[in-house]
Amino acid sequence: MLDLPYNPAWLAREVLEEYFLRGEVDYERLEFTGDIQAGSFVSLKNRADNSLRGCIGTIESCQDTLAREVACNALSAALKDPRFPALTAEELEEVYITVDILGSQERVEDRGKLNPEEFGVVVVKGSRRGVLLPDLEGVDSVERQLNIAAQKAGLSAREIERGNFTIFRFPVHRFKEDQQ
Repeated sequence: MLDLPYNPAWLAREVLEEYFLRGEVDYERLEFTGDIQAGSFVSLKNRADNSLRGCIGTIESCQDTLAREVACNALSAALKDPRFPALTAEELEEVYITVDILGSQERVEDRGKLNPEEFGVVVVKGSRRGVLLPDLEGVDSVERQLNIAAQKAGLSAREIERGNFTIFRFPVHRFKEDQQ
């Protein structure tokens, strides 16, 4: 488990609570000794049925610290995921937050080294890129994981069938609100 001075899922909730209370976030308070830089994904799920309510992330760090990365991705997941309307303050208590911290990507030539429960994948062809996190419901095979990531990259069924794309894998440290 990644050793951080805070739980990123708790931090994501605090950021959203602050935003809905004040209309802004004090990024200066998001400084932690020993913090790192890394990509992260923030997922919001409905407590009632575990359905996705928002998910936005970065596969590489875009901020000075992981805390700021998580904060920005939490706000984006709540307010800017194009698949959903913006989350409201009233809905915040109805969602459960998980944060995935991404490890370094490594190119994979042998698909036998992929495991959809353990590694996320990035599929790349030219300037197109598709990402899929590991350990997702309904993604129980390498082929399914690669197909979804390739579709997210905008690859056609024919391109996916040919498998003419580059694959990277990355480990993930998943944090949930109920973790200590």
